[in-house]
Amino acid sequence: MQLFDVYPLYDITITDARGSRVYDDNGQEYLDLYGGHAVISIGHTHPHYVNRLTSQLNRVGFYSNSVHIPGQVELATELGRVSGREDFQLFLCNSGAEANENALKLASFYNGRKKVVAFSKSFHGRTSLAVAATDNPAIVAPVNAGADVQFLPFNDTEALEAFFKDQGDSVSSVIVENIQGVGGIHVATAPFIRTIRRLCDTYNAVFIADEVQCGYGRSGKFYAQDHTETSADIYTMAKGMGNGFPVGGISIAPKLQPKFGMLGTTFGGNHLACAAGLAVLEVIAKDRLMEHAASLGKYWMDELRKFKEIKEVRGEGLMIGLELGPEWASLRKNLLFKHHIFTGESKPHVIRLLPALNLDRADADRFLEALNKEFK
Repeated sequence: MQLFDVYPLYDITITDARGSRVYDDNGQEYLDLYGGHAVISIGHTHPHYVNRLTSQLNRVGFYSNSVHIPGQVELATELGRVSGREDFQLFLCNSGAEANENALKLASFYNGRKKVVAFSKSFHGRTSLAVAATDNPAIVAPVNAGADVQFLPFNDTEALEAFFKDQGDSVSSVIVENIQGVGGIHVATAPFIRTIRRLCDTYNAVFIADEVQCGYGRSGKFYAQDHTETSADIYTMAKGMGNGFPVGGISIAPKLQPKFGMLGTTFGGNHLACAAGLAVLEVIAKDRLMEHAASLGKYWMDELRKFKEIKEVRGEGLMIGLELGPEWASLRKNLLFKHHIFTGESKPHVIRLLPALNLDRADADRFLEALNKEFK
């Protein structure tokens, strides 16, 4: 049997990883400034993380949600404390797409409506309703295309107001990334997010903040939406939540009440997932990684804005996008193969930086030096 060939691959095989370094099967070291799509939040093979998982695996790795799993309660308690949402409820699943699916479904259960409002350049996942709410027709199969999703311009408060005035009573939920990842690191403005909050309150729609990539401390605050001093009804999470172990979840406001059978999962919230999730939160809190992400991100973006070759630097904390012209189309590949630095991209010409939240300033400077050499 062969693999189903859907990924364009670099000819690199990573065999070891520590902190912000990964190593290939030839012993070549690379600086990892991408973290596998913002997944590596506390660094590769962090000792506390490894010990937490190993200790749990030596006791029990998995049993179903038909019994008490104390780690779920511990994780919910710690997540509430670190996020400042102690009165919220936690449902655990396995991925960002699954988190968004459950959030959209829960919103529809709450108000009995079907219409979803999403935005231009959005990305919410590749499963049924999540992909229907994603602004990329190339990955939406015909079977997904029948969902009742209305796309509006991102950061356009007037279009949002006009749509709700016309159809607000039919809206089940509004789903938005406070910082768009795949869409190119576009930051939602505070007035835009506050307008969503106000309209959802007025029309009894559910405000879903997709924090799968921009959340979990990456922006310098726990949720990127915290920069706007507003609160969503549901926060969706994954990626950095487990530092590489598949963990996803939705944090749910008290007004949305559960019923038996409403949501479900086989693997979500398993013993190992909870151990991974707890380890991440413990390191974020103990090492003050949100504060570090904010300060290092500000320094990095200030330095990046000094390069005249970069058209725009966007982002918050350690979620940064560099808008370039087409003449720099080979920059990402050059950074990887000439300077041994992993970065991400958003088509057509955006370099994405999504490193571990404990990245050293020296490593940030190494990237600046590599850019300086390439631009010269």
